[in-house]
Amino acid sequence: MPTDDLPETFHVTTDEQLRAVSNLTRHRIMAVLRFEPATITQIADRVGLAKGSSSYHVRLLERAGLVKVVRTRKVRGVNERYYAMAARSIVLPDPGEGGPDMLMRHAVADLEAAPADDERHVRMAHLRLTDEQFAELGARLEALADEYRELSDPSLPDASLVFALFHPASGRQAGGETK
Repeated sequence: MPTDDLPETFHVTTDEQLRAVSNLTRHRIMAVLRFEPATITQIADRVGLAKGSSSYHVRLLERAGLVKVVRTRKVRGVNERYYAMAARSIVLPDPGEGGPDMLMRHAVADLEAAPADDERHVRMAHLRLTDEQFAELGARLEALADEYRELSDPSLPDASLVFALFHPASGRQAGGETK
C-alpha cells in the first residue's frame, strides 16, 4: 500500500511525542514504516523484537500521533492492522543550547549496529564559512536529501543519510565571526 497521500511533515510539539521519538527502539520502528505500512508481526521481525514489545512501542507511537492505522484485514478471524508513519518526515524541536540532539544519537547507534562489512561513507570535515556559505551549504544538503528521498524505491535495501551542519560552541565569536 503506497503512502503517497501522507502529509509532508509532522511537527513534534508535545512532551508525549518527544518521549515517543526519543526511544531508539521506536526510532527503528519508524524507520521500518518509513516507506511502506507493516503489521505488528512484520515490524517485530524487521526490528528483531518480540510481538508483544513491538505492539507496546507501536501503541505509544500511535497514541503520540506519529504512526497511524492505514488498513485492516481479517486473517483467520483476527483483524490485522497495518501501520504507517503519520507524515513523510518528522520535525523535532530545537534541542536548545547544550541539549543533545536525539536524531544524531540514534544515527550513531544505527551506524554502530550496521554490518561492518557493508559499504559506508562516513566523513567529518571542519570548515570555515561565511554566514552566506553556511546557509547555502545547508540548503544544498537538504535539497540533495530531498532529491534522493524522492528517488527512493521501497523494494531496495535501506540506506540512511544523516548530516549535521553546525557551528561548534567554541567556534563563533560575538557578531558571527569565526575564530
